[in-house]
Amino acid sequence: MASITNFTKDIIRNRRLILSLAWNDIKTKYAGSYFGVVWAFVQPIMSILVYWYVFQYGLKAMPVDDNVPFAIWFITGLIPWFYFSEALSSATNSFYEYSYLVKKIVFKISILPLVKVISAIFIHIVFVGFLVIIFLLYGYKLNFYALQIIYYSFCMSVLVTGLSFVTSALMVFFKDLGQIISIFLQLGMWTTPIMWSYKIVLPQYQWFIDWNPMFYVVEGYRKSLIYHQSFFTQTTELQRFWLITGIVFLAGLIIFKRLKPHFSEVL
Repeated sequence: MASITNFTKDIIRNRRLILSLAWNDIKTKYAGSYFGVVWAFVQPIMSILVYWYVFQYGLKAMPVDDNVPFAIWFITGLIPWFYFSEALSSATNSFYEYSYLVKKIVFKISILPLVKVISAIFIHIVFVGFLVIIFLLYGYKLNFYALQIIYYSFCMSVLVTGLSFVTSALMVFFKDLGQIISIFLQLGMWTTPIMWSYKIVLPQYQWFIDWNPMFYVVEGYRKSLIYHQSFFTQTTELQRFWLITGIVFLAGLIIFKRLKPHFSEVL
């Protein structure tokens, strides 16, 4: 608990620096390219269109819900995964990318993974706006349940920050971890009910889906925008998610604290 308290204080004290570094991270990543930050959206949008075309027309996927177009249901689950994937991938490499800051004794390097997470959420906000436009084009009217997207985005941010403390700390000593994370994210996208309904899973394997924290988030986006259900009514799912996330976050801080003294030697 002391580690979590100290980390929270570091965030509050360095909030302006975190936001500044996050915004600068976006500009630096696409500096020199003609279209600049536009490239941050081109690949995800193309992926959405390809997956949508393949499942809607190529494989002729049946609608999960007769009252909901497959494109709406599918894209609502895919956009939060894009944020999670981008945030974890970039945060895993944060200590290498900011190695010049890691070697400075006075700099709070614990905020570096969070910088990458905040950088990714800037892009995610634009995609949420893109999602809202799609809903309006399909004739859907959004209500106050849509505001729950803020809560579920916060859930993802806490989860991916905890994971990134583990992965970014281990990455310093094991460079191949970046490739392993990429494979993990590819498998995760297909094992999480994003393009298929969890209802097709046999009852004896349902627990595997239930304990996937990203399933809680993906379904949360759909419940907020499509089914208009409050997250307060999902008590079991809420408790399960925060139990897993709390354990991951605490474990991440402990691993980071143990390995931190050796970072400058390796980098």
